[in-house]
Amino acid sequence: MSHTIAEIAAALGAEAVGETALRITHAAEPQEAGPEALALAMSPKYAEGLAKGAARAAMLWPGADWQALGLEAAILPQRSRYAMSGLTRLLDPGQGYAPGIHPTALIDPSAELGADVSVGPYAIVSAGARIGAGSVIGPHCVIGCDVTLGEGAYLREQVTLGARVTAGARLICQPGARIGGDGFSFVTAEPSTVEAARKSLGDQGEAKAQPWIRIHSLGAVTLGDDVEVGMNCTLDYGTVRDTRVGNNTKLDNQVHLGHNVVVGDNCLLCGQVGIAGSAVIGDNVVLGGQCGVSDNIFIGDGVIAGGGTKLLSNVPAGRTMLGYPATQMDKQMESYRALRRLPRLVREVAEMRKAVFKSDKGD
Repeated sequence: MSHTIAEIAAALGAEAVGETALRITHAAEPQEAGPEALALAMSPKYAEGLAKGAARAAMLWPGADWQALGLEAAILPQRSRYAMSGLTRLLDPGQGYAPGIHPTALIDPSAELGADVSVGPYAIVSAGARIGAGSVIGPHCVIGCDVTLGEGAYLREQVTLGARVTAGARLICQPGARIGGDGFSFVTAEPSTVEAARKSLGDQGEAKAQPWIRIHSLGAVTLGDDVEVGMNCTLDYGTVRDTRVGNNTKLDNQVHLGHNVVVGDNCLLCGQVGIAGSAVIGDNVVLGGQCGVSDNIFIGDGVIAGGGTKLLSNVPAGRTMLGYPATQMDKQMESYRALRRLPRLVREVAEMRKAVFKSDKGD
């Protein structure tokens, strides 16, 4: 598969200059690019790598002097990183999944498959499932009873959707995603030590140890349109109502959503984020890697939390948070800088005390 520079630029809405009929087959870093590659040197700091490679064409930055860089052609997008989205979509070779239904797939007779659905080897589609047109169900996937997938779903290998999961159009699941397991919800016959400690913020009181009894999950999981779920993510069923993820929200690898969690539209949840049961996340929220969200709290629209932040209480809309426990990022950084100065202050106080005591003896 190859494309001309002119074709690529047109697909990206970018300017093409030079020998625009030049054909390329793939993209590469500047120092590794050969004659058939489009070198990606989208800022001046990467341009020096072009001299180490053999690229004839490159995607550069607006206003770049492509001829001075020894190129025959160039693509000049207005926003280089945004152009990467269109470029990678155009050049993506895919996973090689064959169209049609593989003979080893098990599909219940009551399942409904839309037009041009692909089902890979050893996949299972259970009773009452409805798969939207143009969807791809990869090898070894399991689609539970009464699952509904909108059109254009793309499930990589070994994805599991539990019974009654519902997703809108264009769901993407990376390998090993698990959507629709029972919530981690247990109770004791009498108030437990955990309840006492939580109420008192530390004291377990007179509560005695007791066995934990399961609360079954009657809800399901509902995903909006254009949701993406990373590798080995786990999304629990709701207890009574559904666990919900809004439109265009993206989950990185190993993200966990507890029972009854609600995540709004257009959120980014980075690797190893954990959100405890019944937490509500607003729209346009970004949680950095390994963020934790306590149960039954609300995170407002537009909140950004840096990596490793632990959100233990409600966060108003628009805040930028950091640390454990989470505070506003500027205050957290101020505290961190003060903490770094502490050893020096201790030494200075010790020296001052020593000087004072010597002064007293001298008198």
